[in-house]
Amino acid sequence: MKQKAPRVRDNVPAYHAMSAPAVLDLMGLSSTGLSAMEARARFDKFGPNTLPQTARRGALARFAAQFHNVLIYVLIGAGVVTAALGHWVDAAVIVGVVLINAIIGFVQEGKAEHALEAIRDMLPASATVLRDGHRQSVAAQNLVPGDVVYVESGDRVSADLRLLESKSLRIQEAALTGESVPVDKSPAAVESGAALGDRQCMAYSGTIVASGRGTGLVVATGADTELGHISMLLGQVISLTTPLLVQMAQFGRRLTAVILGVAVVVFGFGMLVRGYAAADMFLAGVGLAVAAIPEGLPAIMTITLALGVQRMARRNAIIRRLPAVETLGSVTVICSDKTGTLTRNEMMVQSVATSRNLYEVTGVGYVPRGDFLLDGHQVDLESRPLLVEMARGALLCSDATLREVDGSWAVAGDPTEGALVALAAKTGLEGGHEGNRWPRTDVIPFESEHAFMATLHHADDGQGAIYVKGAPERLLRMATSQRSYDGVEPLDIVYWQSRLEQIGAHGQRVLALAMRDTDLAHRQLRFSDVESGLVFIGLFGLADPPREEAVVAVGQCRHAGIRVKMITGDHLGTARAIGTLLGLDASHAMTGSDLDAVGPEALPEHVMQTDVFARTSPEHKLRLVQALQSAGQVVAMTGDGVNDAPALKRADVGVAMGQKGTDAARESAEMVLADDNFASIAHAVEEGRTVYDNLRKAITFILPTNGGEAMVIVCAIAFGTLLPITPVQILWINMITAVTLALALAFERPESDVMRRPPRSPGAPLLSGFLVWRIVFVSLILVTGTFGLFAWERANGSDLEVARTVAVNTLVVFEAFYLLSCRSLRGWAFESGSLAGSGPAVLAIGLVLAFQLLFTYTSPFQLMFGTRPLDGDAWARIVLVAVSVLLLVEVEKGVLRHVNRRTRMAMGPRDTQSERP
Repeated sequence: MKQKAPRVRDNVPAYHAMSAPAVLDLMGLSSTGLSAMEARARFDKFGPNTLPQTARRGALARFAAQFHNVLIYVLIGAGVVTAALGHWVDAAVIVGVVLINAIIGFVQEGKAEHALEAIRDMLPASATVLRDGHRQSVAAQNLVPGDVVYVESGDRVSADLRLLESKSLRIQEAALTGESVPVDKSPAAVESGAALGDRQCMAYSGTIVASGRGTGLVVATGADTELGHISMLLGQVISLTTPLLVQMAQFGRRLTAVILGVAVVVFGFGMLVRGYAAADMFLAGVGLAVAAIPEGLPAIMTITLALGVQRMARRNAIIRRLPAVETLGSVTVICSDKTGTLTRNEMMVQSVATSRNLYEVTGVGYVPRGDFLLDGHQVDLESRPLLVEMARGALLCSDATLREVDGSWAVAGDPTEGALVALAAKTGLEGGHEGNRWPRTDVIPFESEHAFMATLHHADDGQGAIYVKGAPERLLRMATSQRSYDGVEPLDIVYWQSRLEQIGAHGQRVLALAMRDTDLAHRQLRFSDVESGLVFIGLFGLADPPREEAVVAVGQCRHAGIRVKMITGDHLGTARAIGTLLGLDASHAMTGSDLDAVGPEALPEHVMQTDVFARTSPEHKLRLVQALQSAGQVVAMTGDGVNDAPALKRADVGVAMGQKGTDAARESAEMVLADDNFASIAHAVEEGRTVYDNLRKAITFILPTNGGEAMVIVCAIAFGTLLPITPVQILWINMITAVTLALALAFERPESDVMRRPPRSPGAPLLSGFLVWRIVFVSLILVTGTFGLFAWERANGSDLEVARTVAVNTLVVFEAFYLLSCRSLRGWAFESGSLAGSGPAVLAIGLVLAFQLLFTYTSPFQLMFGTRPLDGDAWARIVLVAVSVLLLVEVEKGVLRHVNRRTRMAMGPRDTQSERP
């Protein structure tokens, strides 16, 4: 009777929990491979070994979708009104803005849909299989379950394999599991509940063979593989819209409703109460709509975001989707992968234990420079010959080499051995020189079955030495004595066990080194030469250490009110140690199996309380992101592997590594770090907050000025007077002056406290109580001044065209003074730090005033807009009245600051994300 396999997912047997013969029996196979006829039959049944392609929208549908936005509808409506008024140049400008928005969105969305294609590119083109009793090469897409596949060093695994045989097989699974180092593989079964990274008897599609060779039985192809499962998750993930787009959509709908409602009320009031003709009221309603609709706001938003993209690019953060710029400013939690993100993805020897001392080793990754510290003090290597002997033995018993490329160091070979070679270089030993002094005569390669590597060396003077490195437990059983500074002494098992625990407590992987002296006649190395009688020399503690800049960046994020959570596929002990070094709370860490035991309702609470997650799968990372979002958090997810892609796509901001990240991760992310530096995320958050501040400043500028223009028309109808400003003149103010002035706010520098504030609440409305107050307050100032000067001019005998020219210029100069105040929503307009970055605002005001001179004094503009020249007295009155807005708003800021201070003192100190003006 065939054995029934346990399950790890629906319809996916846990082949790793079954012995190789049991798997063969379950599938009705033998290790001799399939026949060509059986392979064809299985291909017809299971299909090609390719990842499924999800349905993609056509180019036309994607382009049309870019216009599905309320503000874009408002902008199009403004363009229609402008064209109806015969102002074709301005109508063309509006259409141009709409098209630019659509093209940017279309291009970025097209790039996003390459994520699945990037995963498909991870599959190799061909594979070596056993069919009809012969070893042959077939196209990887033609592999079927039951094929016997051969893999060797450098191969990319083409399907999920249950290993039947292995010889020193090690596979790099970092892109799939997050493991820092290649994983030793063997055919022995493991527990059914083993995490993906602990299934040593499996070789997964898309991973790379680092060394050795093996034979495996294909147990899953295409969509049924672990890589296919990730591809399926990625295709199912729904990308979230950004907080800004949500707020702008709500704001646009409400603003549109309010404008239409006011226009209807004004139309009815003018006809029924004031007795105006329907045609006149229709024109007045159009003027009101043109005045109230912020036509330039979508353009300002796009330009502000684009400027943020440029600033971030200069700080190594490449934005792939424009709205993500602002989302960074509202991030409350950063979920970070460990390997290659918070750490360097470069193994390094961090500690060395001898028979007396435990040394700390400094340095960065594979860079062959560093010091040896004992109790925090640098040691003189000339007085520590045992340290140098350990380094020499590790160097001779390794096959890796280091090379420098463009100023950075990389390892050719096993990363662990590369770390040992770098350690030797720190003691002054050089691989080529030592290899010539002690040439290798023979070797026993490392195999997971015996857990060590041994090399035989002979010097010119006839000396011989055998060096053995491997698992400490194995070498301690093979040794009978230990090396000390006084010579050789009996082996102290208790001492070495305590050192093992001490090093392991720091999350470091431990390797041991032992040796035996021999003579010139000994030319062949046998297992019997090393199985007993070795002299134990010491221990190496290796780890993929945190980036120094990442430690600083985590602290910066914490000061900015942002939680950092580390989510990794690595072991729990390693994750805890790295988390502690990063400054995270690692006291309560959770594994993937712990997460599986928590129900959906309780998961958000557990996730919020935990900062370190270990042994996680792609599903776990996705669940964690979703749990945080369900708790109201705005989540940034960082990662570099294909296993991170679904979570990157689901997160509010996906952040991929640009140098060591996979294409799948980069294509799934909104932002790519060009320098793979976690610290760049902190810079990006600062820029994101600045972008939102500048957008808010622009909105705080545009809406009150638009409100003032609209209220001028409303007041004229309410009082039964002539319109102080015509619809065409209002359009001029909105599209030429207001947009130009508001654009200057996009260039504002970060405010001094931008990274000392807590993240803003994602649910905080864009149209806050403060903004409503500011709209009413400034609108009243603008209406009073503009209407007052218009009435004054009419009362003093000026004709209608002159009075309207004064009204238009009064509004424009009002806006120029108000711009200076909007450069800081909280601080004084003329603080020393504020004045230092005032260049864009001064330039914009100068440009607008130049336009106004053309508007007022040149014949073409006078003909088009019905304006007349003004004398010096009129300009003096305009400036005197308009400066009042600057003075009054600055007084308002002072009052609000005083009220806020009194409120905070009354409430007492507390962590709050309350609204601040």
